[in-house]
Amino acid sequence: MLLPVIMAGGSGSRLWPLSRQLFPKQFLPLTGEQTMLQETCARLDGLDHQPPLIICGDDHRFTVAEQLREAKEGHSGIVLEPAGRNTAPAVALAALRATTGGESDPLLLVLAADHVIRDVAAFQDAVNKAIPHAEQGKLVTFGIVPTGPETGYGYIRRNADSGDTAFAVEEFVEKPDLATAEQYVASGDFYWNSGMFLFRASRYLEELKAHRPDMLAACEQSMTGAAIDIDFVRPSQESFLACPDDSIDYAVMEKTRDAVVVPMDCGWSDVGSWSALWEVSDKDDNGNTARGDVILQDSKGCYVQSDSKLIATVGLEDVVVVESDDAILVAAKDRVQDIKKVVNQLKAENRSEAQVHRKVYRPWGFYDSVDAGDRFQVKRIVVKPGAKLSLQMHHHRAEHWIVVSGTAMVTNGDKEILVTENQSTYIPLGVTHRLENPGSIPLELIEVQSGSYLGEDDIVRFEDQYARV
Repeated sequence: MLLPVIMAGGSGSRLWPLSRQLFPKQFLPLTGEQTMLQETCARLDGLDHQPPLIICGDDHRFTVAEQLREAKEGHSGIVLEPAGRNTAPAVALAALRATTGGESDPLLLVLAADHVIRDVAAFQDAVNKAIPHAEQGKLVTFGIVPTGPETGYGYIRRNADSGDTAFAVEEFVEKPDLATAEQYVASGDFYWNSGMFLFRASRYLEELKAHRPDMLAACEQSMTGAAIDIDFVRPSQESFLACPDDSIDYAVMEKTRDAVVVPMDCGWSDVGSWSALWEVSDKDDNGNTARGDVILQDSKGCYVQSDSKLIATVGLEDVVVVESDDAILVAAKDRVQDIKKVVNQLKAENRSEAQVHRKVYRPWGFYDSVDAGDRFQVKRIVVKPGAKLSLQMHHHRAEHWIVVSGTAMVTNGDKEILVTENQSTYIPLGVTHRLENPGSIPLELIEVQSGSYLGEDDIVRFEDQYARV
């Protein structure tokens, strides 16, 4: 049986302003109603598989758990990478987790959480064709049948005489220039490198031991010292930080003698830019993609997306316009790769627009920063039924809470009080407090903070059901 391993890390800066460091593209509904992570899980339906094992960073753990819960998707655990070390160590953590106790040795289907696949049946057909080869000890990579001379992807060259459903890998090649890409496509022996793999867990660990024993040793030490935190597996940070940074391709696939490639023609894209998203999106007769409240007049080949405000375009061609809750992007479609420069500038200026959205999701619900000024900040807070925030206090701010709907159970110092619709309470600076929703409907309230410092790091937690103390 397959054990899908879904890699849900990464910052996705090329799809700013919707994708942010703490809420990257894999958690966004870019091509449909579901998020990319949810779509990745959904396309497994029809395959004989265990619930997926998710790999992500600590900052994204609650987002992953909540999106799986919303989609009613089970999982075999959420492994939290202590730091980004590329794909080879991430998959090593998954393989070690999958073989813990030595009682199982599943086939690992390694997938990225941020890919678009239009033809799910073709995807599943390729996976099923790859299974016998993986069961025989081969390390399978999936090569996307190219639709044109793409310069933004790496390529895999096959040995055309070596098989039928799977071909021996001759070489992995870096992103080519246009002339070289045209030669690759014309030859018929090259595929786009999808970054998807299938192999037995033990075979991957054997190859890693042969070619990168230093990496395997660090991962083994890290998993030996792993802690279980609710649904999360926390490898030892100290051991993992000693792990080298490398991809599966470089660490294993380019070195093993058992690499094979299975062709896959499934409408695949890694959605690495707004222009790539435009290419895989539905378009009108003028080649425009419009999402949200959008009016297009005499515009061609544009991608326009609105989160909340009306966007109207007149006489534009090959332009990307994207509005989020706190930023607007306007870019020429052939210059969208330079968006990373904007994000780098935002980071250099320590601006929040590089990190988070105005609306920030937490395990208990979310908050939306409505307004802010000198010594005050206003937030709309929504708490899920049965959820509660940590028992906490602040050194630099006081808070006023006004309940808009639902009922709040408020711990305020040594008192517990119920606050209902149109009622309010005041939390003085330095007082221990907690907010809880004891009801069966969402609790919505307005919070007004006042004080000398209003940052999210001015929180001292004493108790927390989400292990954030």
